[in-house]
Amino acid sequence: MKRLVFLTLFMMLFTFSVAQDKKFSPEKFEADLAEYITKEAKLSDEEASKYFPLLREMHKKQRCIFKKKRNLGKEKPNSEEGCAAAIRERDKLELELKQLEQCYHKKMLQVISASKLYDCINAENRFHRKIMKGWQKGKR
Repeated sequence: MKRLVFLTLFMMLFTFSVAQDKKFSPEKFEADLAEYITKEAKLSDEEASKYFPLLREMHKKQRCIFKKKRNLGKEKPNSEEGCAAAIRERDKLELELKQLEQCYHKKMLQVISASKLYDCINAENRFHRKIMKGWQKGKR
């Protein structure tokens, strides 16, 4: 009986500790992203100190647009006209995202070289794919 109680308590503690490790931390995610990009794009400390504030600023503005897109897609409009308006609004938001990205890429080119920015963009994409693959494996 004591073994059963001990085993049950151990399993509960283990489950709790694993669940704690699985919680998403935006700060950790951002730190991991910065570390990955810095390593992959071979950014110097000076380059990183100029690049990452711009990247964080761009991501903050992108999140606002993503939120608008998400809210737009929550409920399907009841009419054809409403659906057409929702599609036009979604297209407008997509263009806004690309224009924002283009604007920040111009700013980033002023603080790091084009080849480094190219490497940063590719490294960020690889990081996101890597995270998603790990997340999908964890969900199975």
